[in-house]
Amino acid sequence: MPGMWIRERTVRVPLDWWDPRGEIEVFVRELTDPDKRGDDLPLLTYLQGGPGGANPRPLEPGGWIAEALKHYRVVLVDQRGTGRSTPLDARSVEGMGAEDGAEHLARFRADSIVRDLEHVRAEVYGGRKWATLAQSYGGWLTLAYLSHAPEALSAAYVCGGIPGNPMSADEVYRRTFDRVAAKTAEYYRRYPQDVERVAAIADRLAAAPVLLPDGDPLTVHRFQTLGIDFGMKPGFERMHWLVEDAFIDGDRLSEGFLAGVLARTSSAANPLFWTLQESIYGDGPNGPTAWAAQRERDRRPEFDGARRPLPFTGEMAFPWMFEEVRLLRGFGPAVRALAERTEWSPVLDPARLAANDVPVAAAVYFDDMFVDSGLQLATLQGLGNAQAWVTNEYEHDGIGAERVFARLRELVRDRGGEQR
Repeated sequence: MPGMWIRERTVRVPLDWWDPRGEIEVFVRELTDPDKRGDDLPLLTYLQGGPGGANPRPLEPGGWIAEALKHYRVVLVDQRGTGRSTPLDARSVEGMGAEDGAEHLARFRADSIVRDLEHVRAEVYGGRKWATLAQSYGGWLTLAYLSHAPEALSAAYVCGGIPGNPMSADEVYRRTFDRVAAKTAEYYRRYPQDVERVAAIADRLAAAPVLLPDGDPLTVHRFQTLGIDFGMKPGFERMHWLVEDAFIDGDRLSEGFLAGVLARTSSAANPLFWTLQESIYGDGPNGPTAWAAQRERDRRPEFDGARRPLPFTGEMAFPWMFEEVRLLRGFGPAVRALAERTEWSPVLDPARLAANDVPVAAAVYFDDMFVDSGLQLATLQGLGNAQAWVTNEYEHDGIGAERVFARLRELVRDRGGEQR
């Protein structure tokens, strides 16, 4: 690969770390600057956002990878169920039944992923310490790692992904619905002509059935989920260009528009994203998530699809997704059972986090639509040896700027550097 020397391998891990009779594969890709491939470089493992996100497939060294290759041997582990690790999709669980399917999905949470990483670190790298760089949900993995195996880490860098502690899905959505509303208002201020365009699309969807190219119904509430892109750059522009040419021959929605909506909402690239969305907040005995996003939406009439200007939604999983989205439908019974689970495997250890001595540097995006900055800062205040860099210069995908990781490294270096 231009600018990168790549090594790949696969390791086997238990499907269930508490009952190691079955196994799955976990895929590992290592990136190194070709000029440094023989050097004894420190290790950095990247914790991908999600849930259910595979690691990036870089075409060239850019963004955080460019900064990382200056200093590290970079380890990309496809999280269980994703990428070239043993994949998991709706067909994998639809024949299991609701409870067995829920139990299977629960094996793909943060605590299991950390154990996979520890197995990779021991088997592939001889137990050497490594630093972690986390994006979004990778911050959940970071705190899980610091809770379960802090001795493995030389430092932890996090971008837009420090969860609340204790974790609460209800609290998350109480905050993020407000943030999505603010982003939607900003979108309409930037592109006032889109108020009428978006309303016309929603009116057309409400008037008569519209099918997407794969046969799924395009409903108003599915159209509203496109607002998830407002938390990224240039999300407003992507929406603006999508709706600009939505109609053809009067009130007929164009094939190009429908294909664009399908590409953004089919879940083909990441079927676990919505499937595991609320289960990431389950931690020990903290009770069922019980469709927290839907319950919060039901309390907010301003998000009704009949409102104009049309309100959008963000990173929120709703029950209808597992009925109307073809590639999610098979997950339905298992996800509904998972939503009612009252006991979860433990993820965070508050006492251990408070006593943490691993250097932690976190980029907190002040206007983050996905992970509320107030929750992030509250958690960081109770996390030992942690520093926050609060900025409104970037959105949730700020990690794509090379400068962001460089700034986090400066914070750790200026306090004595990574542990070795």
